[in-house]
Amino acid sequence: MTAAARSLAHHAALDARLVAAVRGIRLLESVSWPARLQEEFLAAWKIGRIHMPRPEYPRGDYAAVRDELDKVHELADPDDPLGRYLRLTSESWRITTRLLDAVGSHRVTAYSTRLFGRPVEMLPGDGPTHLDAATHFIGLADEMDQELREVEPDYVLPAETVQAELQAAVDGFFTGHKVRVELDDALIAKAAASSTRIRLRTNTGFSEYDRNQLLVHEAFVHTLTGLNGREQPHLKSLARGSPRTTATQEGLATFAELISGSMDIERMKRISLRIVAIDKAIHGADFVEVFRFFIDSGQSALDSFTSSQRVFRGVPLGGGAAFTKDTVYLRGLLSVHTYFRWCLRHHKLGQARQLFAGKMALEDVFALEGAFESGALAAPLYVPPWMQRANGLAGMLAFSLFANKIRLDRVDADDLVLGL
Repeated sequence: MTAAARSLAHHAALDARLVAAVRGIRLLESVSWPARLQEEFLAAWKIGRIHMPRPEYPRGDYAAVRDELDKVHELADPDDPLGRYLRLTSESWRITTRLLDAVGSHRVTAYSTRLFGRPVEMLPGDGPTHLDAATHFIGLADEMDQELREVEPDYVLPAETVQAELQAAVDGFFTGHKVRVELDDALIAKAAASSTRIRLRTNTGFSEYDRNQLLVHEAFVHTLTGLNGREQPHLKSLARGSPRTTATQEGLATFAELISGSMDIERMKRISLRIVAIDKAIHGADFVEVFRFFIDSGQSALDSFTSSQRVFRGVPLGGGAAFTKDTVYLRGLLSVHTYFRWCLRHHKLGQARQLFAGKMALEDVFALEGAFESGALAAPLYVPPWMQRANGLAGMLAFSLFANKIRLDRVDADDLVLGL
């Protein structure tokens, strides 16, 4: 056996140990609220009675998990790309167990920011902060709100219709696997996806944008990367990912909405409002104050509760704490968008396909390039439709690169008249 083969076998065995160790950890499920709290709060709200929800969280003992993660970290070779991947992944899960130990306390915020960041951090490329960018998109959406309401259809699709349409779409796409699209009356979020199942919230309406977003975001990224990860011959952890991959996964899914024309300005506003709300909660706003912030920003009572509970998952509701996961969406979107433009400029769009081979972070695509070349990592079985159309993707990215050179603040109406 060659040295490369021995290293691969060693790290594949460690990867299997890591997967086994974290199998029972479900971070988002552990900090999410039951639908009952939503129903109780909104029923009281309608009759003018305001009360603070009282979520309860399951408790676990993660000492044994941390011991095993520490062993994986210690045995993984830091000089080997596979070893570095395992060390980063095991550390991410280790922080997650500490967060779960602290659930219900203000200490969750510290662990959450280590995993997902916080609104005051800078965006990639020495850009503005997450909070500055969020404020910009909210202001832009508010300026366009009335005009867009006059031209956009306002019909609503029932959950049953969306479920049937998504089921037909995924059946036609994932021809080698069975993915179920189900209605779930216990789900607070509009949707949740795994590699084998996509759940939709029952008793709610969906816009046409919602339906298209769910297909490209949940099915053609989250489910797709999970299925591709399951097909990996050695690193099965790529089927599950870890909290360190969240920014890239959500950024890739949001980029998919953007590149496929499925993202509307209201979607960008919802993402941005959550970032502002996280900052408000960290600086002392309680649950009811954050709920009112969403109401005042134009969201329905139902959506305002849903957004507020995302901010307060796992933390005290009295202010001064937040679950910061929603901070990753803008950072992830900008990072992934920048990555695809980098690939175009350096003639590496083929490498970009590797991003779909499992649930990985952007840094993994670079670090594990040799593993793809050697066959230690397999190319993705499924690739989203928009990625399959490489010429169209290249055209949009090329235009994006050129358009960035145009200073919009120096363009007036006369410049836009044809013939001038």
